[in-house]
Amino acid sequence: MNIRGKYGVFPDVLYLHTMKKTILLYGLLMAALVWLLKYLDYRFLVRDISMEIYMGLIATLFTGVGIWMGLKLTKPKIVVPPRELERFTPDNSCLEQTGISPREYEVLELLAQGLSNQEIADKLFVSLNTVKTHTSNLFSKLDVRRRTQAVQRAKELGLLP
Repeated sequence: MNIRGKYGVFPDVLYLHTMKKTILLYGLLMAALVWLLKYLDYRFLVRDISMEIYMGLIATLFTGVGIWMGLKLTKPKIVVPPRELERFTPDNSCLEQTGISPREYEVLELLAQGLSNQEIADKLFVSLNTVKTHTSNLFSKLDVRRRTQAVQRAKELGLLP
């Protein structure tokens, strides 16, 4: 059945509209009835066996917490070792040319990292006086007077990256 409007022939819009309303109304009514039945069932269930339900809920809660804690505590720790930096190796001819020994070169690398004399001594397992001697030798071999100048000069010569 078609409705004739001022723009021509249209499908039965009124019929579709009422059909949608009817379907929606019956759907809502059925949902309300299902909810009412479940509510009444729950009311009778709670009244008859309420203590068992509460104990079951508490047991389920504690079981869940126990499983979660067990997984949390027994999960292996993943320790990722720090990635070591690629060790810079200077040209041996530069070391021979300046006369820097391998131990003095280690002290020079630690100077470049900004460590103090005591920290260098602790890291290399030597005494503080030994570090001071190596530092003094480095200063004379690089022809500098300060630590920062020694690091700068070593970079210029290609001893440090």
